Order: sequence, then C-alpha cells, then structure tokens
Amino acid sequence: MAVPGSLRRQPADRGLVSHCTHHHVVVFLLTFFSYSLLHASRKTFSNVKVSISSQWTPTCLNSTAPELRPYEVRTQGRRSHLFPNAEEATLFLGTLDTIFLFSYAVGLFVSGIVGDRLNLRWVLSFGMCSSALVVFSFGTLTEWLHFYNKWFYCSLWVVNGLLQSTGWPCVVAVMGNWFGKAGRGFVFGLWSACASVGNILGAFLASCVLKYGYEYAFLVTASVQFAGGVIVFFGLLTSPKEVGLPELGADEDEVSVEEDANRPLMGSDDVDDDDRNYSIQATDNDNQPKAIGFFQACCLPGVVLYSLAYACLKLVNYSFFFWLPFYLSNNFGWKEAEADQLSIWYDVGGIIGGTIQGLISDVLQKRAPVLAVSLLFAVGSLFGYSRSPNSKPINAVIMAITGFFIGGPSNMISSAISADLGRQDLVKGSSEALATVTGIVDGTGSIGAAVGQYLVSLIQENLGWMWVFYFFILMTSSTILFISPLIVREIRLLLHERHLRMLAE
Repeated sequence: MAVPGSLRRQPADRGLVSHCTHHHVVVFLLTFFSYSLLHASRKTFSNVKVSISSQWTPTCLNSTAPELRPYEVRTQGRRSHLFPNAEEATLFLGTLDTIFLFSYAVGLFVSGIVGDRLNLRWVLSFGMCSSALVVFSFGTLTEWLHFYNKWFYCSLWVVNGLLQSTGWPCVVAVMGNWFGKAGRGFVFGLWSACASVGNILGAFLASCVLKYGYEYAFLVTASVQFAGGVIVFFGLLTSPKEVGLPELGADEDEVSVEEDANRPLMGSDDVDDDDRNYSIQATDNDNQPKAIGFFQACCLPGVVLYSLAYACLKLVNYSFFFWLPFYLSNNFGWKEAEADQLSIWYDVGGIIGGTIQGLISDVLQKRAPVLAVSLLFAVGSLFGYSRSPNSKPINAVIMAITGFFIGGPSNMISSAISADLGRQDLVKGSSEALATVTGIVDGTGSIGAAVGQYLVSLIQENLGWMWVFYFFILMTSSTILFISPLIVREIRLLLHERHLRMLAE
C-alpha cells in the first residue's frame, strides 16, 4: 500500500545540516543580534525605573531609593518634581509601558505588511537606527538638558514603539527564507533566544554604568543599537537568491528530506508528495508572488487562535520583562543593580525552554501539545515564585524555572509557529505571507501585553504583588484554553499518523 509522505520522513537534522552554508550562519547571527539589540534598549528602561522614579520625585518623599548613589548626590539639587511621590511616578512608568506596547502593536500590524512589500534589510536597518536615536533622546538628551515633560516622554515612547515594531516581522521573515521546515522548531527555538539574550545584554550594560547615572545606560544601549543597524544595512542577505543559492525546496535532495514539511503543523490533512517549499522573499521579479492581504492572513487556519493565545501569554512574559527588576527591588529591598543582575535568570530559563521545547516539537511534528504541557507547569511555577523567600539563590532558581515554562512557549509561538502559519499550503507559491502573519500574531500579543502592563501597576498599587501573580496564573490558564482546539486536532493527527505507520509495517 502507498505510504503517506509523513511516514517516509528522513531525519530533520540531515536536511538541515546538508544545506547549511556560511551564509546561513551569517544570517542567523545578524538577525539574532539585531533583535537582541532592540530588546536590550527596551530592557534598559525596565532596569532603571527605580532611578528614574528617584529623579522625577522629591528626595524627601522618595521611598524607593533609600540609598543615594554618587550621581544622585551630584544631581540632588536639580531633581525634577515631575511627580509629588514615588507612587504616582510608578504609575506613570506603567503608563509608558502601556503606551509603548500599544504603539508597538499597531506598528507590528503595519510593519508585517510593509515587510512583505519592501526590502526587509532596509526596513530593519531603518527601524534599528531611528529607534536608537529616539531612545537616546528619551533617556540621555532630556537628562543632559534637564528637560522633564510628561507629554514629551509619551510622544517619544509612541514613536519608539512604532519604530521598534519593524524588527520582529523582518527578522522572522528573513529566517523563514533561509531555514526550511526541517528542524525549524530547534533552529527557531535556539534563535528566538535573541530576545532573552537582548534582555541579558541590556541588564548587563545598564548595571555596569548605572552608578554614573541612568542617562548613560540609555546612551550605551542606543549607541550599540545604532551601530548594529548600520552593520545590518551593509551585511544582511534577505534571501538565498541574492548570492545565487537555490530557494528552499528548489533541489530534489531537500524535497525528499522535507517531503512532509510542507504540510502545516496547524492541520491540513491532504498532502501532495510533489509539493515543494517556496521562498517568502524571492527576488526574481518574473516569479515574484504577490503579498497576501491582511484579512486573508487573518483567515489562515490557526492564526486567530494563536494570536489570542499569544495575547495572554505575552502579557505575562512582558510583565516579567518590564517589572521584574522593580519587583525585586521594591518587594525584597534589594539594590537596583543587584535586582537587574538577578533578573537575568528568568531569561536564561526562557532560552533553555525555547530550545528544548522546540526540539521536542520537531520530534513530535506537533507544536500545540508541547505548549500545553509547558503552560500547565508554568501555572505551578508562578504559584511557587509568588511565595519565594527573601533569598537570592532560591529566588534565582525558581525564577529560571518560571522562565523555562513561560518564556519557552512564548518564543515558540512568536517564531517557529508564526513561520509555520505563514508557510502553509493555502499560501504556498502564490503569495507573500510570513511577515504579515508574524505581525498579526505578535501585534495581537503586544495589545494584550500593553493592557497587562497598566493592569499590573493598578493591581500592585491597590491589592499588592500577590494578586499580580494570581492575575498571571489566570492569563496563563487562558492561553491553554485558546490553543485547546489546536491541541485536540494535533493529537488526533498524531494518533492517525501512528495508526498509518502500524499499517505500513
């Protein structure tokens, strides 16, 4: 009897290794570090919230910074009275997070569409360099000029969100051009650690120069990001065709290796054995596919459900991203620089989680069940972390475990699963989709994260940190509910494939 293509699969790593060139390595590293630098500049803001709050409030009323650093002693006479107390300053900082994420979400929907229509390298480089200038103006220039204005801060952060939104759809689309379905879960799981590496880099840079003033933390990260944008402009290759390499699936060897790779993990049951992969960003004008429309992309199987699930999950993940250093300093009384360094362990857990869970999903050829199991453990880890004692080693361990089970699934949805959604059979060979779909998924996630940051500040102010963690548990549980239909479908497909294998044997 005829054996389905999914049962005649060769090992994924063979196809991955046999077609990997130095160009693949360069693309991997450039896209990895370009987004890492974008995240590093975002992380700087979360790492210096205590210092900013101290600068924006009168010293005698400021309860969040009991110990003045050397630069605070020098600037004590010119402190801004932008807010009468630290509580109002904290609420405004949460508002800035919300403003950034809302503009970032809107920008993602637009940037995904733009990325499928313009050169990805130009869009990414422009976003990195212009965002670096805005970050410099926000954190460094205003402090040097002693100019403090709430509306000016809000305006800059709206622009920064729009500019930073060019990053993720572009880098995912470029990676989708160079790396096919074979081993995508592992490759994208490892690569999606770029956000966590950026967080670590941002925390490290901020903690090194924070003693000189928070403005120097913004200066350093903005300068490095601007330099990275210049390197991307001159060095990034957006498609294999730019150096004369075949597109994905253009040769018979890769077709045999990825015979089943074209069937989306989201669930089309019919597979044509002669189907081949296609390039998301082909440069051949004669065969250049047309970009898919926004509403067409929303109607693709799995896009809406994963977008809603990511809205809940990114709310939790970004709350840790924005508020973890502040929580450690505020709740345990640890010094700001120590809290910045300790928060790195959450990102370490996310890096390991995304890579391991991506590899497991490659082996199973199913993503949703892996996500569900991880999120169930995430509920328990959140509950445990909310009761962490005032001990840095214990806190770091539980924090890393929490990052493993929350950051891992978040990385999978935003990278590997977005690539799966944007390269399924319904759009194959006739339309550009990857950047648009990535923008929809990440944009919806950012809307959820934007709402969440404001809610976190309100819940913390009125009910305390314990209720913030209860809110996180609720959102994580909602993520599982949204992907439950996809879990059921993928389990049914997995059981069906095993049944066919038994018949074939």
